Amino acid sequence: MTYHRILILILLAFATQPDTFAQVKLGKTETGNASYYATRFHGRKTSFGEVHKSTELIAAHRSYPLNTMLEVTNLENDEKVIVRVNDRGPFSRNRVVDLSKEAARLLGIIAKGVANVSIRVVGMEGMVLLGSSEEIDPKSGKVISMSTKR
Repeated sequence: MTYHRILILILLAFATQPDTFAQVKLGKTETGNASYYATRFHGRKTSFGEVHKSTELIAAHRSYPLNTMLEVTNLENDEKVIVRVNDRGPFSRNRVVDLSKEAARLLGIIAKGVANVSIRVVGMEGMVLLGSSEEIDPKSGKVISMSTKR
C-alpha cells in the first residue's frame, strides 16, 4: 500500500511541475539584428548534432526549441525566408538570430553582414504550420498571405 501512495505522489509531483520542454507560441514575433555564420563553421556540428551546411536554410537562436521553423523578414527590403532552428546562438548580445549563408543571401544581407529583421514562429518540429489565410509560394518557398496574393 505504501508503494502505491509513493507512486501516486511522484506522479502528482510531475503533473504539477511546469513543462520542462521549451515551448513557443505559433505566430510569436521578435525584432532585432541578424547576422550569418562565417564560412569556417561549414561542416562543424551544431547544438542539434547535425553538420552545419551553409547551403541549407537553417538558423541559430538562443531560446526557441530546436526544430522550430521561423519566418525571417529583412525589414530593409521586405525579403522573407523560412529557416529551421538547429543551433544555439548568436553569442553577440545585440543580435537575435544567426542565419546560414544561404538564408542570408536570400534576405540580401551578405554585403552588409548584419540586418534589422523580424522573426515570426511559423512551425514546430520542422513542419511549417500556416494560418488559414496563408500559403507557401511554390517557386520561392515564402509564406504569402492569400489576401495579398497576386
